[in-house]
Amino acid sequence: MDPLAWSICLLITAIALIAIELFVPSGGLLGFLSAVAVLASVIVAFTAGPRTGLLMLVVTIVVVPAVLASAVRWWPHTPIGRLMLVARPEHPDDVLPDTEEYRGLKSLIGKVGKSKSKMLPSGAIVIEGRTYDAVSEGMAIDAGVFVKVVAVKTNRIVVRATDQAMTSVPLSSSNEAADVLSQPIDSLGIEGFDEPLT
Repeated sequence: MDPLAWSICLLITAIALIAIELFVPSGGLLGFLSAVAVLASVIVAFTAGPRTGLLMLVVTIVVVPAVLASAVRWWPHTPIGRLMLVARPEHPDDVLPDTEEYRGLKSLIGKVGKSKSKMLPSGAIVIEGRTYDAVSEGMAIDAGVFVKVVAVKTNRIVVRATDQAMTSVPLSSSNEAADVLSQPIDSLGIEGFDEPLT
């Protein structure tokens, strides 16, 4: 048998071993054997002559990466590929825990509140007497501006400025009760330390 035929047989064997490596877990043994077969294919082709060797080298440089690329493209659709790769969720909410807090935040979508602080782009907002951390949709929002909740993304409330007035509890009465930092310490019921550190 002529060296070119042996070289082609070795290249076909290498390609088959590459394909089998992706479908059968061998711990890299089949990949190593395919690399040896590719190298042997080029060496055997050079024994037939420099022109044949260079031709086989060029064919190997083109064919092996093309086979690898197509095998990697099809690998996730194989049984072992499906076992090893986790399917991507169809909706971003599928990866978030279904907690009471997250469901409560999702219920805020569409509600109107008022910005408590300047949002550059994050800040505090008040909706129905409760203060929430929020992020503006992109533009800075001044304090005291009506905002509407447009989305909740990974436990982060996204708001946008709106002309629509709140239909909930007025901000002034509930804001004073919610703003703990503006109240005197005596009204909070915190007892002082009787003894210093001893």
